[in-house]
Amino acid sequence: MISNFTDFDIDDRLVKAISKLGWATPSEIQKRAIPPALEGKDIIIRAKTGSGKTAAYLIPLIQKILKNKESNKPKTLSVVLVPSKELCKQSYRNALDLTSYCSKLVSVVDLGNSTVQSSSSLINNADILISTPSKILAHINNKTINLKDFLDYLILDEADMMFSYGYEQDLKTITTSLPKIYQALLVSATISEDIKCLEALILNKPVILKLEESHLPEKEKLNQFVIKCESSDKYLLIYALFKLNLVQGKTLIFVNSIDRCYRLKLFLEQFYIRTCVLNSELPQSSRIHIVDEFNRGVYDIVIATDEAVVINTNLSNTNQNKEKTKKNKKAMKTKKDYAVARGIDFQDVDNVLNFDFPETGDAYIHRVGRTARGNNHGTALSFVASSEDQKHLMMVEEKLKTDVIAKENALKPYNFKIEEIEGLRYRVNDVINSVTRIKVKDARFKEIKSEILHSNKLKMYFEENPKDLRVLRHDKILKPTDQQPHMKDVPEYLVPSSLRHIMVKSKRKRKQSNIQHEKIKKKKTDPLKTFKYK
Repeated sequence: MISNFTDFDIDDRLVKAISKLGWATPSEIQKRAIPPALEGKDIIIRAKTGSGKTAAYLIPLIQKILKNKESNKPKTLSVVLVPSKELCKQSYRNALDLTSYCSKLVSVVDLGNSTVQSSSSLINNADILISTPSKILAHINNKTINLKDFLDYLILDEADMMFSYGYEQDLKTITTSLPKIYQALLVSATISEDIKCLEALILNKPVILKLEESHLPEKEKLNQFVIKCESSDKYLLIYALFKLNLVQGKTLIFVNSIDRCYRLKLFLEQFYIRTCVLNSELPQSSRIHIVDEFNRGVYDIVIATDEAVVINTNLSNTNQNKEKTKKNKKAMKTKKDYAVARGIDFQDVDNVLNFDFPETGDAYIHRVGRTARGNNHGTALSFVASSEDQKHLMMVEEKLKTDVIAKENALKPYNFKIEEIEGLRYRVNDVINSVTRIKVKDARFKEIKSEILHSNKLKMYFEENPKDLRVLRHDKILKPTDQQPHMKDVPEYLVPSSLRHIMVKSKRKRKQSNIQHEKIKKKKTDPLKTFKYK
């Protein structure tokens, strides 16, 4: 019976790194996957995001490398393939964390976020390469990577996304460069026809691990609510939720298009509610930095689209007929490296707010699955504002009924009396009428241009000076001239009587926080308290 990481009989340095990460006990998928992986078996792992699956393949991989080096066996290479650059970065950081006490022995290289030229010099000494299929194929074609002679361990993470991201031909070409004997693992959220294709291409008599688990957290941890409203009420509701402190903590807001991202950002910033926008048009380095800063608590609110999830679902359906329309191909090309709702590790998310209701059941699960992860609790709140939304809601409810745990955690109505906030409507209407299509277009162009400029000019500088990267903020006001000071706070006479106690408590808390902040600031500038004798 495995109850601790030491029960796997792995290297002490690996156990020490795991302890440093604060992992007390292995997750269910780790308990089941690590032993057969250490035995050298091929495995298919079906596990949801946040279940510990990355560590389930990295721990045996690193253990195998350490063991080979201690016994002076010939150098081998391990390759981890993921479908996007963001996931490359994420897996790379996980690998660095797990090799923190053996970094001189185990070299990890992120091919996904480096150029062919700059990474070539690193490859010769690499033990673990993390890459997208297209990037590693470029190295194979350039003869800078020799898989046939050195590959020992191959992992495909988020494998069910590979074909729908357009990597089918790349993977088929890569398989022609593989040796006859190697160990392979496929990690996936679902076991689809695509996975069966990959199994035939890459695996040999695999062990299949399918956990009977929910795609969503249990009802004790996740509260799911729905507000049925008119489309014209959505901006009024989101304004009230934030300004009346009904939504607190780190929040992901999902919308269904990039224009909607900027429209909502422009709307909220006029009420002094700062947000970041995350979408597929932003440079990849900016997207990674936004996620990092959100995880560190620099930003509290991110407005995101999940186009890749919708396209992913559509393409999966289209794959059944083996036909992909030109429209889908073009869309997939621009969004290939972007999937906010799937795979990316947002940490400690308190709330997911579906400002626009998701168009598929899968999209709903991937969005809402960002909160209540690990031992945390969370809330998902969705606006249902049209007959189309109502159809999508019914699809979501049907999908949740088939889920092991989620069927017991039905979407509940959010008891909110819209008439109580009618006094705020005139403010909201004035602002939303001022956010014109031209302003949205200008804001979108301005931010993307600014991010590209930062991305190109500062990438090399920030690599050498990572601390200075914190200065680059992504929640800047797009239209500062539109802000009016009287819009910052809600006048007391407009606050519903039933909510005044929340506002009073929140103001008191904010005041205490400001006092504490001033004390810290004062201490930092006090020469008597900052002086150090050397």
